[in-house]
Amino acid sequence: MSLSTIPKDLRRLRACLLCSLVKTVDQFEMDGCDNCEKYLNMKNRIDSVDEYTSQNFDGMTALMSPDDSWVAKWQRINRCVPGVYALSVSGKLSTSMVRELRSKGVTYRSRDTSQKS
Repeated sequence: MSLSTIPKDLRRLRACLLCSLVKTVDQFEMDGCDNCEKYLNMKNRIDSVDEYTSQNFDGMTALMSPDDSWVAKWQRINRCVPGVYALSVSGKLSTSMVRELRSKGVTYRSRDTSQKS
């Protein structure tokens, strides 16, 4: 497991709206999202970090072995890098970003389980 995917601090944590990876604001700005960078382009762009991550999330789970984890399958993160993930993330990607993801063959599902949609 790469140490860059583990939050370095418990303050200023945010979760990716696409995959629910949890890192600090600084980590997202320095490295982007380890799963979604090719779609969301957060690296070195604080405005993108603010737009594509949320500070409002519930629970966390650590993913060490994605292929062997039933929790990873349940959370739909079994194809993601090892790291810390939010169980539910409040917020949604913009309609234009959802459209762009769809054009690239990526299906977006909201990570917000607090509301039924």
